Amino acid sequence: MRRAQVDGASVFVLQKGDEDRGSVLIKVATLDGAARIYAPGMGLDGGRVFTDLLTQGVGPDEAGVDAYIARTQKRDSDVWVLEIEDRAGRHFLTEPVEGPTD
Repeated sequence: MRRAQVDGASVFVLQKGDEDRGSVLIKVATLDGAARIYAPGMGLDGGRVFTDLLTQGVGPDEAGVDAYIARTQKRDSDVWVLEIEDRAGRHFLTEPVEGPTD
C-alpha cells in the first residue's frame, strides 16, 4: 500500500479478511470506467505469483471486476480486497504477474 501511495496512487481496503488465512484480491481502477483484478497463486517453481484475471474474462470494465469481487466475497468471507486508484493502471506488485501486459 505504501509503495502505491508514495508513487501518487490512492489505496483503499475494501474488505478486511482473516489475518492468517485470508487471500487477497488487488483491484486496479483507472478512474475512467476500466479496471483490472489480480489474484495470488503459486507458480511452477512454487513461488507466489499474481494472475491478471483479464485472462479469465474478468474486466476490463469496472462493473465486471466489481461483480467478480462480490461473487468471491460470498464464497470466501476471509478474503482481503484492496483497491488501487491509478490513472496509469499500475498494480505495484513486486511478485511476478501472469497474464496480459498492456
